[in-house]
Amino acid sequence: MDIQDLFHSCKSGDLHRLQYLVEVKEVEVDVRDKWDSTPLYYACLCGHRDIVEFLLEKGAKCEANTFDGERCLYGALTDEIRNLLKSFHVISKRTIRRDLFEEFLRRLLESKLHSDVVFSVHGEEIHAHRCVLSARCLFFAHMFKTKWHDRQRVELNHSNMLPGAFKATLQYLYTGHMEIHMDLVESCVKLARQCELSELISELEDRLKKTLSWESSKPGVRVTTLVLSPENSKETLQRDLAQLAHWALPEKLTSWILGELPFEPEMMPLTYPDICFSVSGNQFTCHKTFFCARSDYFKAIIEDHFGEAELNGSLPIVYLHDVTVDVFVRILSYMYSDSCDLHPDIVTDVLVTADMYLLPGLKRLCGVAMATCMDVSNVVSMIQTSRLFGLVRLESQCAEFIANNLPKIIGQEDFKQLVIEDASQVKGREETDSIDVIDEIRFYISSFVQTYSEMEEANDKLRLIDDLLEELDIEG
Repeated sequence: MDIQDLFHSCKSGDLHRLQYLVEVKEVEVDVRDKWDSTPLYYACLCGHRDIVEFLLEKGAKCEANTFDGERCLYGALTDEIRNLLKSFHVISKRTIRRDLFEEFLRRLLESKLHSDVVFSVHGEEIHAHRCVLSARCLFFAHMFKTKWHDRQRVELNHSNMLPGAFKATLQYLYTGHMEIHMDLVESCVKLARQCELSELISELEDRLKKTLSWESSKPGVRVTTLVLSPENSKETLQRDLAQLAHWALPEKLTSWILGELPFEPEMMPLTYPDICFSVSGNQFTCHKTFFCARSDYFKAIIEDHFGEAELNGSLPIVYLHDVTVDVFVRILSYMYSDSCDLHPDIVTDVLVTADMYLLPGLKRLCGVAMATCMDVSNVVSMIQTSRLFGLVRLESQCAEFIANNLPKIIGQEDFKQLVIEDASQVKGREETDSIDVIDEIRFYISSFVQTYSEMEEANDKLRLIDDLLEELDIEG
């Protein structure tokens, strides 16, 4: 429903609604409809400059010489919009704020952090991580166990192996996305066949066919870069990398998830761990690159040696205190796959630990999980929790829930106390001063009112708020 609303807002030019959907509801800006069109394309086609600018600022893809970029440019209603599109030529990555996991993996590939293998492709060195490649591709997993066993440098000098195609393939394995020059597509397809990446082959051939078909119908337009962004790429990436978290578990805990693994225990591939965490006597064999790159807390412990550590065989072992095994298993899952199981009984403990470990992305996931459990009995305590841990989206959702259920909540003592506390935060009160929670609730009551009956209902709720403020002897 939100996605349909997003497309409608872009077609009709409703900037206020679009801002709400993207910034509060966090709807993805690069979604596609059944005609393979994006919100940005419709905004360009309908001539809504302010909508186009907003989408570009939020990371909508619009690169020159790509299918999406050229299509938007060709379909733009005005020259003003075309010039705006051209001025945003540097937009080539998904917005970092909304895709921390993909950005982490992209930087992981580019930064060489804790790399344990180097591929030399006709003399050009490309650093990588055996654990990532083994989890994402059975071909690489097999080669690391056999022909490339114990080799930290792999020479690839075959005449059909081009550095650009190899780097693009690694980009796909690390991030689930690919940007490649049209001249390298054929080489990339050959490499994908060698690596037995059937999904990549299918995606490349399908996108190439669509791009060439569209290009042939637009004289003078030439697409030079092919961009792959499969719809299910993140889910596939999370599923594959989640295996690393499963394999990091101590043996006595593997029975929890063994049925979900695609391998029998004796067939599990090598994972090449380089760090061990001990939690309540349980040892988890992990990878520094995931923990250091995702958390400054673990970076300080591992790289700056602020933690308690000793050797466990060839692996350094770090003892973690103030965290239970149940919670750490979820931390582990998040580190590798950007997701974890957060049921109501444990989500608060995970939130507290995520805050301690400096994991803002996991805190946001906790906020999402908590929102699904929201009801009239816990919404006030939930809004207090959201403020304590800086969960802005959850706080807004709580305010919206209160606005929608105001008659049931406004008489609760904890809600009245929240209003009083917010009012006390306003120092040297003036007529223009406002109470945070009241402001938020009034916004959701008044916004998006379209019919007369909705207006009447909104006015009734606003009167309830005025009556409460009068009862509490507060001006707001």
